[in-house]
Amino acid sequence: MQNKIIAVAGPTASGKTALAVEIAKAVNGEIVSCDSMQIYKGLSIGTAKPDEDEMQGIPHHMLDFVEPERRYSVADFVCDARRCIDDILSRGKVPVIAGGTGLYMDSVLNNISFADFDSDPNFREEMQALADSKGNDAVYALLQETDPEAAEKIHPNNVRRVIRALEVCKVTGKTFTQVNLESVRDAVYDALIIGIDMDRERLYERINLRVDIMLEKGLLEEVKGLWEKGVGADTTAMQAIGYKELVEYFEGRCSLGEAVEKIKMESRRYAKRQLTWFRRNPSIAWFDAGEDGFYEKVFEKCFTFLK
Repeated sequence: MQNKIIAVAGPTASGKTALAVEIAKAVNGEIVSCDSMQIYKGLSIGTAKPDEDEMQGIPHHMLDFVEPERRYSVADFVCDARRCIDDILSRGKVPVIAGGTGLYMDSVLNNISFADFDSDPNFREEMQALADSKGNDAVYALLQETDPEAAEKIHPNNVRRVIRALEVCKVTGKTFTQVNLESVRDAVYDALIIGIDMDRERLYERINLRVDIMLEKGLLEEVKGLWEKGVGADTTAMQAIGYKELVEYFEGRCSLGEAVEKIKMESRRYAKRQLTWFRRNPSIAWFDAGEDGFYEKVFEKCFTFLK
């Protein structure tokens, strides 16, 4: 069973946390979160960070340890996540990776090496100035021309990643996609990836309900607290869905109702992008959460894999 790990992938609101906890309970495992926003302190409600009741006594790693103002890269995540995974393995337990950030999960499981490329601060400033003056779409259009495949995987509003991809192209003379492919090494883990599938209409209903529940739990107050502390809207943390929309409300750029509807819409769009990303991976074993015996089928797959 050496280096065998289980991963749970799927769109937002599909039940990844609950399934991962049940798997961890069944296989003597510990959970390693694979969510690019749950790492940040103070971002709990809007990122659906599991509370103690949801954790059910199962140790969770890679949660709530980065200050929201800090820049934390995918390379940082991979380094820290692998340290957690190796520690869990060394104690004879099974790491259960759970999350919806496809890039982070792929980078951990595929043993991607993040080389230290020379940076070009002047180019970054030039691209940021373009985004500030003409909008994010202007910079994103450059990436679509330079590296269409990378553009498909990066959201137009994730300006930092768009600019980083363009910077890598400029510095290396290769596309961001080429550099990533060249960075993939032989996998160090034997991974079973469980994908949660779900009827699209049901998924969207769950997303809408989840946003309403987040608001009832105090999402508005959570975001306002960060905003009043001076956590800038330009930080990666505040670009999370549910946070940037409410900041627009606090700044008087939209009504609360408009912000809430935008959160729901952006969450649905994000779920669609997540599914598109994960469906490209032929090694994922998909299970329909709406079918009878869903948990039993997943457990059987996990037990067979760990034999």
